[in-house]
Amino acid sequence: MKILHTYLLLLSATLLLTGFSWGFGTDPCKEALEIADTLDTVRDEAQMRQAEGKIIAQCPDGAAAHYVKALQMERVSNFEGAIEEYRRTLQQAPSFARASGDLGLLYAQKGMDDEASVELARGLSSIRNPLYHKAMARIFAAQKVYPLAAYHYNEAGRELTGDASIFVGLAEIYTASNQPDKALDEYRRALTADPGSAKAHIGIATINLQRGELDKALEQLKRGEAAAPQNRDIHLLLASVYENKGDSKLADYHSLLGGKSTLTQNVQKPAGQPDAGGTDREIENLRAAVREHPEDTLSYEKLGHACRAAGKDAEAVEAYREAAHRNSTNSDVYLNLGILHEKKSQIDEAVVAYKRAVKVNPASAEAHLRLGDIRFSRGLFQEAVEQYSEFLKLRPASPDIHLKLARIFAKSKEAGLALSSYLSVLTYSPNDGDANREIAALYAQKGDGEKALAHYKKALAVHKDDSEARTALISIYVKNKQYDEITALLKEAVELSPDDPVNHYKLGLIYDFNKEYDNAIGTYKKAIELKPDNARALNALGRLYMKTGRLSEAKETLELAKKADPTMEETAVLLNNIRDEFNPEPRKITKGKKSKAKKSKKSAKKTKTKTKGSAKAATGAKTPVKK
Repeated sequence: MKILHTYLLLLSATLLLTGFSWGFGTDPCKEALEIADTLDTVRDEAQMRQAEGKIIAQCPDGAAAHYVKALQMERVSNFEGAIEEYRRTLQQAPSFARASGDLGLLYAQKGMDDEASVELARGLSSIRNPLYHKAMARIFAAQKVYPLAAYHYNEAGRELTGDASIFVGLAEIYTASNQPDKALDEYRRALTADPGSAKAHIGIATINLQRGELDKALEQLKRGEAAAPQNRDIHLLLASVYENKGDSKLADYHSLLGGKSTLTQNVQKPAGQPDAGGTDREIENLRAAVREHPEDTLSYEKLGHACRAAGKDAEAVEAYREAAHRNSTNSDVYLNLGILHEKKSQIDEAVVAYKRAVKVNPASAEAHLRLGDIRFSRGLFQEAVEQYSEFLKLRPASPDIHLKLARIFAKSKEAGLALSSYLSVLTYSPNDGDANREIAALYAQKGDGEKALAHYKKALAVHKDDSEARTALISIYVKNKQYDEITALLKEAVELSPDDPVNHYKLGLIYDFNKEYDNAIGTYKKAIELKPDNARALNALGRLYMKTGRLSEAKETLELAKKADPTMEETAVLLNNIRDEFNPEPRKITKGKKSKAKKSKKSAKKTKTKTKGSAKAATGAKTPVKK
């Protein structure tokens, strides 16, 4: 007993002296790691700094503290230091998925794709971060593993709806997979997210050129040139188009803007286009001016502009930072600095720069727009609305931004504001197919069928391949019993997509309903030809054969429908009815015999009763009277 008592005392001492807390306290390092795991949800900068300070105070040498240090180093572009801190985080907490994912993003940024894919996969095993998906997609696309790349781009695009590069990436995958129609859809989504996406304009124009549609390509490239006037690839493609159209003067001009020497020697250099040597000399002169007068803010501003124009982004950032440090009052300094930070995916730094641009010059429309886009991409819709509204005060004739606002309001269930914004889109761009389709859906929700119908028709007139608008129109026509209109829409759908079995099946249904049985049979057969195991089309054809008395063909077709989908109840019922027709059930005869037997029994009983009654009457016996 004494030994047992001693053993229990030793066990108690062991538990008290080790990390086991008995519920009287918590592990500060564990708690710090839990806070670190929620830092990505903090949007306010002051709250972020407070949370980071708490983490470091609670567990200064723990995994969470190293993670916070990594984040802080990333903010000041110390990527090597951030990588080292992420690694230290994972040494202490190997299962901390957020550190793995963030480390993977930095590896991807440095081009270390193999290392990046490992860390990103670890991050995605626990966290659905769209940035991780986007980075993974880019890696798989570079490795030409297109199905996986498409999967990750689609996952990223679910949340980053304002990131045009995601849809451009998807479009490039579809182009590489020889699916130009799908590529066009994604390029259009990219332009909805960012009308200035040069890659999207170029991608659409390239597909147009491959199809021999020179005029469409030219129109698209002109839009691209207006959105990105300094993009060399757009100018070179324009040069190619003009050359094909026989306009050598414009071809040479755009070749020159694209940085390509031309055979035509008499082309004059466009105004405002400095030659490379002149730019280099200007930069050197400005560097000398900065060395001589290090406090001259204007020299730093000019140096930043010159370096940016020459494509020397790192030097431009440095010069702009020096100008900002000296409290430059030129909003373009902060705007350009923000654009360069965005280019390097340094989004937090870009936000700070754009805010300063707006503070210095509240009429900086582009700064408001870029701030709005960043807020939108991060899901901060109220802040996005504020910035887009400020932008529209300065540039009201911007249908693409009105459309973004409309979608935010629609998503927030603010129908009145959404309708107002959609109408603004259509004021400036009445043939915008997306705006017409989306405002039609709002009108339909409000019960205004007439306006919904008008806008769906407009959307379909702009884009005949708009399947969403077509389906919505068919639903309205079905409700209104406008069968001729339904037939016309379904015929058009078949013409546009002749290899789609669903369209043939739907057209067959409407023929069937209108009792155009020959047309219905031919259309059902086409749907089955395109998809032999099309259970719904097989069932519909079998049902129609029954309706027209072709029972043997009906039986054969319905058997195929049952094989294609054994769970379809209607097929089983129809087959049973056919069997009844072929083999009249003997049960019906048996049933008849039984009923005759019952009748004979009943008549026998009645006879007996009558006989008994007669006997009683004859004997004078009293019969009970029913009350």
